[in-house]
Amino acid sequence: MRGARRTRRAPRDTLIAFVMLAPALVLLAIFVIWPMVQSAYLSFFDWSFYRESVFVGFDNFRRVLTDDAFVASVGRGLLFALMVVPTQLVLAFAFASLVAGVSRRLASVLKVSVFIPTAISTVIASIIFILIYQYRGGIANWAIGFLGIEAQAWLADVGLALPAMAVPAIWLGLGVAALIMLAGLLDIPASYYEAAVLDGAGWWQRTFAITLPLMKNTFVYLTIAGFVANVQQFELPLVLTKGGPQDATMLPNLLIFSHFRDDPTVGYSIAAAFLLFIVLGTISALIFRFLNSTQSED
Repeated sequence: MRGARRTRRAPRDTLIAFVMLAPALVLLAIFVIWPMVQSAYLSFFDWSFYRESVFVGFDNFRRVLTDDAFVASVGRGLLFALMVVPTQLVLAFAFASLVAGVSRRLASVLKVSVFIPTAISTVIASIIFILIYQYRGGIANWAIGFLGIEAQAWLADVGLALPAMAVPAIWLGLGVAALIMLAGLLDIPASYYEAAVLDGAGWWQRTFAITLPLMKNTFVYLTIAGFVANVQQFELPLVLTKGGPQDATMLPNLLIFSHFRDDPTVGYSIAAAFLLFIVLGTISALIFRFLNSTQSED
């Protein structure tokens, strides 16, 4: 009897689940799936707002792949992500460890304080860091002046512009990363640490034998999400440097936007966006596979 009731309820539960999911699926289809299909179609055309479209096959993709500026921007985006993501993960883990070890009241204050930058618009943050990096009167040059270092043109120097742009990126993303890291840290049973303490394990031993292995899924998520977000960073290079100096901060999304704004046809921009999507998907899969393989070995 019970088995028969469960069999009857299964189709009903499935129908209810689909009804509940329907609004989200409709929105996903309208605002994500259909635009992607339409963009894929238009990428094979020399398409313009002002004249008849012409089918060009894979010419748009060929133009993008042979464009040194696009290839350089993708490499620059990966370098930028390498500057931001590892630093962000280390700081987030250190902050989460600090919050987990203090009183509940102090932990609440720390969580609010680290999350504040996340609520700030990227454009506003960019303007703040323009003031910080000013050659005369900027806090950055004032600080290094105490160390006897000459003032630097942070955003106008080819070698310094990208690292200088990485600092606000780390600051803006630290809040979410730290809170996710804290959630993963608090999810580990306290009994594991109690048993380790009884065995005489110190903080470093507990961290490397218990905390880091059990938080690998958290690190996988934050690493992939961080790489994808920072390679696609748009507002920071647009407001801070407009891609300069000498394209030193021209990241892929800013390059695609520049072509979309300036080119008479948009085929190049759409093809470049699809190729960037493939690059990011490939990198995400490689990161996931690498971190998952080390997890299975452990």
